Amino acid sequence: MRIAVTGSTGTVGSQVVGLLAASAGNEVVALARRPEAVAAALGARGQAAQGPDALGPVTAVYADYDDLASLRAALVGVDTLVFVSGDGEAARMLVQHGNVVRAAADSGVGHVVYLSGVDADLASPFCYAFTNGYTEGLLAASGCGFSFVRASLFTEFFAAFLRPALVSGELRVPAGDGRVSLVSRADVGRCLAALAVLPPSGRHHDLTGPRALSLEGIAEELTRVAGRPVRYTDVEPRVLVEDLARDGEDPWWTYAYGSMFASVRQDRWSAVSTEVRRLTGRVPLGVADVVGPVA
Repeated sequence: MRIAVTGSTGTVGSQVVGLLAASAGNEVVALARRPEAVAAALGARGQAAQGPDALGPVTAVYADYDDLASLRAALVGVDTLVFVSGDGEAARMLVQHGNVVRAAADSGVGHVVYLSGVDADLASPFCYAFTNGYTEGLLAASGCGFSFVRASLFTEFFAAFLRPALVSGELRVPAGDGRVSLVSRADVGRCLAALAVLPPSGRHHDLTGPRALSLEGIAEELTRVAGRPVRYTDVEPRVLVEDLARDGEDPWWTYAYGSMFASVRQDRWSAVSTEVRRLTGRVPLGVADVVGPVA
């Protein structure tokens, strides 16, 4: 099969490219705004590189979410597209995702494996829940076959708050009593690659960690990692905004983090599934497996 992967220079996308390239019979097209950077991304993962445009079974091709013509050209002859959702400002993402879906439909892509989120709900306070739910709707109406990969919150994404807590001894976030089944990027990448070589499922696949933990439970995990007490303090949402602003966080990401914790407070991320194990044969990684001890 000819399989294209968006976001191929990113952490998840480059992992998917490497996994697919290692499987016999796959012709892999790595889509990127900077095709010359694909070799370095794969090289960092141990994938042999033979130049910017010919990487063994991988071909690096220019494609930009903002450039519909480039997406159409890159997807000609593609059987399956692994669509790694973008990030950044949600309004721009809606336009970009619309371009990808339109290009896939125009180019006759038979199967789109879309990286969405467990909280893909237009009514959610989380900014990316809306973009994911909207994109799923576009794909369902596009005529392309689809498989929706609804990942829980990435442990690595949450680690922006977890790792400082290992040092300070306090996990200060406005999560209330919400529970989260944090999932590792590595597990999500393996599942995306597994679904890419299967027929379209026409449904969503929830990818989660092994357990749904309250923030107190996560603090207990951190306590074991750190070897000293870490406590959870449920702060007001404004306190998170003040802390992030004091640390110099970008205004957009301050809003994104705030909206994420608003959805956690509503317990929108507590689902636990067995899909990671079913698709990969591996037990999903837990919080302690991903967030290592500090030096």
